Amino acid sequence: MGKTTGFLEHTREAPTRRPVIERVNDWFEVYQEFPEDKVRTQGARCMDCGVPFCHTGCPLNNVIPDWNDLVYRDRWREAVRVLHATNNFPEFTGRICPAPCEAACVLGINEPPVTIKVIEKTIIEHAFREGWIRPEPPLVRSGKRVAVVGSGPAGLAAAQQLNRAGHSVTVFEKADRIGGLLRYGIPDFKMEKWLLDRRIKQMTAEGIEFRTNVHVGHAIPGEELREDFNAILLAGGAEQPRDLPVPGRKLKGIHFAMEFLPQQNRRGAGDHVANQILATGKHVVIIGGGDTGADCLGTSHRQKAASVHQFEIMPMPPSDRTASTPWPLWPLQLRVESSHEEGGIRDWAIATTSFSGDGQVNKLHAVRVGPAPKFEPIPGSEFSLDADLVLLAMGFTGPVKTGLIEQLGVNLDARGNVSTDANYMSSAPGVFAAGDLRRGQSLVVWAIAEGRKAAEGIDSYLKNR
Repeated sequence: MGKTTGFLEHTREAPTRRPVIERVNDWFEVYQEFPEDKVRTQGARCMDCGVPFCHTGCPLNNVIPDWNDLVYRDRWREAVRVLHATNNFPEFTGRICPAPCEAACVLGINEPPVTIKVIEKTIIEHAFREGWIRPEPPLVRSGKRVAVVGSGPAGLAAAQQLNRAGHSVTVFEKADRIGGLLRYGIPDFKMEKWLLDRRIKQMTAEGIEFRTNVHVGHAIPGEELREDFNAILLAGGAEQPRDLPVPGRKLKGIHFAMEFLPQQNRRGAGDHVANQILATGKHVVIIGGGDTGADCLGTSHRQKAASVHQFEIMPMPPSDRTASTPWPLWPLQLRVESSHEEGGIRDWAIATTSFSGDGQVNKLHAVRVGPAPKFEPIPGSEFSLDADLVLLAMGFTGPVKTGLIEQLGVNLDARGNVSTDANYMSSAPGVFAAGDLRRGQSLVVWAIAEGRKAAEGIDSYLKNR
């Protein structure tokens, strides 16, 4: 695909990030514009590899070589049709997906892989500029009603698929705005929220009903939902954060990441946030080295923290792919996000043992540890650190069980997620599940894939009733 000798003639090139001194003083996206002629050149690097492993590297099974080739040939309208055939929201995945497709790229065996993510983002933005992305309401309605609980990427993808299949879809969201973690978890410097509003506008015009400030399972009991709808999709995410039960945990100034991040997004949207948790002028410690921790790091920089440390209990990954994760697997290696470039101290193999302070945390006490799974403390490595604000970003343990899940009586799997059959239906007939609530904390691309598959299961269920 692409140009037959393109991968021999051109090197990998990707958008550059805006200067640190500029971007830490605003909340706009960190990447600079990338000219379309350069994107076409990158499309030319896609090899005629025979077996495109990027297909299976991507949970959506995006037909990547086809749209790479179409971009190279300047056939953008066809490219967006191929892209949308498998992905409802490429403007989201093109920004915040870590791109497992690129890790599986055949060219990546011994050369830098194709810039798949950049090409994907450019295709969809080109299509929006040209006015090709329009509402696509169904020609005929089925008369069946579906409730989607949760408006994150899984819920939105399922809602759009089901609506286009002719069913009447109502999306319930407990927050005041639609979007789930896309709205109140992803910082604006990674994805500005007008992108989300643009897609919601299209979906509303297609006939999807969005109801905000409705906490299903509380404001509306689960049984009432079952009476009013022919099928229910649970897409509420894995919202139960992993805690750190050590002495001093109850001191003021220690917060979960998802208490901290949404407040800044609300402030960015123009809301007044009373008693906002702010990093301004504080010594911040982030516990957790993943994406959420990096989001807390970038947010702390922009709020002008006095200092920021980010700790991870796992050992520091190697700079290159390890033998334990060979191609085409997702590689275990060190990743430097934009937030890490902006400052702060990043450290590994550290376990927090306690916090101290007089009502308010002012010290974190920790020890260096050995490798997993034991994480045995290394004698003599204990240390303490000033900490006015501690952010726990250690992941999530699954969905919140009280409320709707409890009321509907659905079975859970061994990990505490909602258990489903191959068609994404739970143990309760007519109640389906998708996204992090079903598979556990995962990527945006997995959420969209799950939403699409669940929609297929619901459509089949409704047609066969």
